[in-house]
Amino acid sequence: AFTAPLLDLYMMAVLLAGLRGTLPTEKRIELVKDLLKVPGLVEIALKKEDTIKRIAAKYKGIKGALYLGRGVNMPIAYEGALKLKEISYKHAEGYPAGEMKHGPIALVDKDLPVVVIATRDAWYEKMISQIEQAKARSGSVLAVATEGDELIPTIADEVFWVPETPWLISPVVNVIPLQLFAYHIAAQLGLDVDQPRNLAKSVTVE
Repeated sequence: AFTAPLLDLYMMAVLLAGLRGTLPTEKRIELVKDLLKVPGLVEIALKKEDTIKRIAAKYKGIKGALYLGRGVNMPIAYEGALKLKEISYKHAEGYPAGEMKHGPIALVDKDLPVVVIATRDAWYEKMISQIEQAKARSGSVLAVATEGDELIPTIADEVFWVPETPWLISPVVNVIPLQLFAYHIAAQLGLDVDQPRNLAKSVTVE
């Protein structure tokens, strides 16, 4: 329900770019070829589930969490927080990482884990700064990071590894560990992930 619209909108954007003449044919072909990589990249991300399950076991007792993202991955922070709320009944807030100092940073302490999407893209260095700021305030940091990154493991408490992915389709891959993290926390708490309480949209009504 979440991933399919991401891909639909991606394809629509490529189509409209062609119709409007705003992207050359070669670039549109490149974008379509990137789309063909999605199944393999998703498969790699799903193979990390055992690690995600272990991290969920460590954090299942949390009362809430703060999710941070930038650029195309800002909405993925929202989705990660939403999934944690929906099925584990823990308060979570997604926030633009660049706005952290305008309020959410006041909440960061040892009892509030901060989940950051810090894959290698145009916002990588800025996300590193966000991690350092959270750690400076005794926050526990869980980072979604690109495989092979040697810096993230030295500054984050836990890492959700994802394969290197073209940045425009990176949200499709980066959301996977966040959805699985919420799923495993809920499952380990004995909650019904298929019938979350009080939800109606897409669950009990059309």
